[in-house]
Amino acid sequence: MTGAVAPQPVDPVVYRAAIGRLPSGVGVVSLRWRGTDHATTVSSLASVSLEPAMLLFCVHQDSRLRDALDDVDTWAVSVLSDTAGPVADWLASPGRPAVGQLARVAHRTAPLSGAAWIDGAAAWFDCRTAAIHPAGDHDIIVGEVLGAQQGAPDAGGLVHLRGRMHGIR
Repeated sequence: MTGAVAPQPVDPVVYRAAIGRLPSGVGVVSLRWRGTDHATTVSSLASVSLEPAMLLFCVHQDSRLRDALDDVDTWAVSVLSDTAGPVADWLASPGRPAVGQLARVAHRTAPLSGAAWIDGAAAWFDCRTAAIHPAGDHDIIVGEVLGAQQGAPDAGGLVHLRGRMHGIR
C-alpha cells in the first residue's frame, strides 16, 4: 500500500467552469452607506434557517459592499425575477459608479433596512447581519430576516448557469 498523495490546488479556471454547471438563484443585495445606495448582484444566496428566519450570501472581500457591511448592519435582498437579466448584468458590472448606480434601476425603499428593493422582483427581504465568516477570497454574510414580501404570483426566477443569466418560470 502506498502513502496518500498530497492534494494539489484546483486550477481556478477549471473550478469556475465546473461550478458554473450548478444553477444558482440570482438576487441583488443592497444597503445604504454614507448617504449612498450600494447594490451588487449575488448568485450565492441561500436560506439558512426557518426559525429564526435566516439567509446568507457571499461577497468578495475587496468589494465596496463588503466594506460597507463593517459600518451598516441592515441590508436588503431582492430575489430577481425572470425578466431582470439586464438589472443583474448592470449590478454585476465591474467599474460601475459607486454614486448613482441605482439611477437606471427601478426601485423603492425597503421598509425596515432603508435599502433599495428592486421593482418587479420575485421576493424581497430586509435583513440584519448576524455573522460574517471569512471564506477564501469571499466572506459569508449570514443575516437574520427582519421582514419578507413576495412579488407577483406569476413571477419566475433568474438563475446563473455557465456564466450566463437564464429566466425560468
